[in-house]
Amino acid sequence: MDLLIVESPAKAKTISKYVGDAYEVRASVGHIRDLPKNNKQAIDIEAGFVPHYEIVKGKEHVIEELKELSEEASHVYLATDPDREGEAIAWHLFQALSLNPKKTKRVAFHEITKEAVEDALRHPRDIDEDLRRAQEARRVLDRLVGYDLSGLIWKKVRYGLSAGRVQSPALRIIMEREREIRAFVPEDFWVISGEFSTRAKERLVLTCAEEPRDKKETERILKSGKAGSWKITEVKESEAKRAARAPFSTSTLQQVASTRLGFSPSRTMGIAQKLYEAGHITYMRTDSMTISSAAQGQIVGVVEKKYGKDYVEAHVYKTKSKNAQEAHEAIRPTHASVESAGGNEEQKKLYRLIWQRAVASQMKDALLLKTRIAANVDANPAIPDFTVTGSRLLFDGWLKADPAARGEEVEVPKVKEGDPLTLIELSAEGKQTEPPNRYSEAGLVKELEKRGIGRPSTYASIMKTLADRGYVEKIGKTLIPTATGDVVSSFLESNFENYISDTFTAEMENELDEIADGKREYEKTLRDFYGPFQKEVKSKEKIEKLTNMGPVPEEFKCPICGSAMIWKLSKNGKFMSCSKFPECTGARTEAGEELQGPKETGEECPQCGKGKLVERDGRFGRFIACANYPKCKYVKKSPEEEAKGKTGVACPLCKTAASAKGSGEPMGEMVERRGRFGIFFSCSNYPECKNAIKAKPTGRICELCGSLEMLGTKTIPERCSNKSCPNHNPHKLEGAKKK
Repeated sequence: MDLLIVESPAKAKTISKYVGDAYEVRASVGHIRDLPKNNKQAIDIEAGFVPHYEIVKGKEHVIEELKELSEEASHVYLATDPDREGEAIAWHLFQALSLNPKKTKRVAFHEITKEAVEDALRHPRDIDEDLRRAQEARRVLDRLVGYDLSGLIWKKVRYGLSAGRVQSPALRIIMEREREIRAFVPEDFWVISGEFSTRAKERLVLTCAEEPRDKKETERILKSGKAGSWKITEVKESEAKRAARAPFSTSTLQQVASTRLGFSPSRTMGIAQKLYEAGHITYMRTDSMTISSAAQGQIVGVVEKKYGKDYVEAHVYKTKSKNAQEAHEAIRPTHASVESAGGNEEQKKLYRLIWQRAVASQMKDALLLKTRIAANVDANPAIPDFTVTGSRLLFDGWLKADPAARGEEVEVPKVKEGDPLTLIELSAEGKQTEPPNRYSEAGLVKELEKRGIGRPSTYASIMKTLADRGYVEKIGKTLIPTATGDVVSSFLESNFENYISDTFTAEMENELDEIADGKREYEKTLRDFYGPFQKEVKSKEKIEKLTNMGPVPEEFKCPICGSAMIWKLSKNGKFMSCSKFPECTGARTEAGEELQGPKETGEECPQCGKGKLVERDGRFGRFIACANYPKCKYVKKSPEEEAKGKTGVACPLCKTAASAKGSGEPMGEMVERRGRFGIFFSCSNYPECKNAIKAKPTGRICELCGSLEMLGTKTIPERCSNKSCPNHNPHKLEGAKKK
């Protein structure tokens, strides 16, 4: 029997249907090796940027199982995803499993269908070392840049912040727009509209072609317009085409899914991954806009059958991106005749979007009739024309398949040049110019692609990282930079302008692409970059720590000494600090409210017995804690809060320790706590006992490993709290039992 290894259990399940009993199909469940967290151990720079990989925690049993199966198998096929990351996973499997090169081959397919899988197995190949090396270069480069820049930011701005090779240019783009908005000075202008009646007594609304910035000019136009006789000066009709759009690439899918469905890029990619693994769509990480001739023929057949021959028009789309990765197709349904697919509602919505775009791409252009009507008045001096442009759909073409792209029609009455008009009302509305819009996720993806920053596989992670780091907030669909994001971006722009510029980031992406094409050497590329970069970082070691973020509005004075105040950054955002700090400790919140300093309550800390309890301001309001923080982390809770946080579940670690000692020491209880990543549950005896789990414990003990069971999701109501236990993912155990 042959062994076929893929990344995900869902992909394995789909492929198993097609290959039959001749193959054992197993999943590595994603990456099995990665760089260690400690950067000193991760990369040997002197030896030529040699990465040191470690087995991902919890994957030991996966490797052991795959190793046993590979030793028994006649042939081993590595069928990971058809991109750089997939090639890297295949290489890691080859290394970690110590596979025999004589019986190991790489297979790749861009869609999970019976035909595609069988064809790939008929044409196996070796692992593409150039492609794998390019992914390794990207990973090493990101680690070196991230660690060096983040380390400097910790020292000069604030501990816990981070920077990255691609995330920092993305943040800079958001901040550049924000500064444009802050610097924007609105100007007054007037929109002048007129309501008229035609010769046929039909209503016609026209708008002045110019928007005067001067009130006197506005009044002149109104006066002349009300005094004179109006007539039609021009009627211009023209046919216009709306061309069909290419099938989706990764970036256009993320943009349209955001606009129409309200999905974030990471959510879109997660749903698309499920559709791909189930065999419904082609591979979803691609720059390409092309589709195979076989797929095109299939789509043309669907168009003819569903909409008729008059709608058919085959199109070939060329990929616009200079740096398109690999020979992928655009994202399309694997079977165009299937209009609906997916295991849940959101999968069905995204599949429908992909189906509509792919089918519409092989249809005729839509045809519109555009009518421009202009009118004016007998006046001296003359006033600007008043106009309206109407549009009417003559032939819907590809819009038949994708009606959501249609837009609104503007109907206008039938008139001729020279026809008189009767003025009903002429009015002016004062307005102000508006600053440019902030980016949405869809807008930022489009901007990153336009500037050549990042690749299809990185857009979603860029958005997620910016949000997770607290650099941007998403309000509705708008990305708004936080005070922290502002400070970090300003620091990097001041000190590492070249390294976070568009040109440098795009050129670096090109160099990584050249490694993938075998045109550039791995070590030379990294050495050429890292030498100057490391010198630049070291040269900034002596710059002053960034504590002053500029003056606050003059109306806010220090509540203690009355001096001017400055903006400073804390882990919770911006606040106002007295400019005479540390001599004066006066402070205000970002909104201008006075921040009270720690106040003693007169109580002794019950945990350490040494410190006094003090009342402080925190992220979630006032609270009482030990003055010896961080040595003592005691926080006093009200009886109501304490009762609310109790679960009634005994800590199994404390229980085991007490039994072993035979002592009467009090056992801990699992209680609710709040950390930097949200709610979690840990032992009440912390810090003596550091047992902690992610979700609320159910009170039951796992039969496999003895850890606490905890609440799961709707589909997995209960799971083991131990990540390395197979019962942490009980749905996978059930799947294995069925096999």
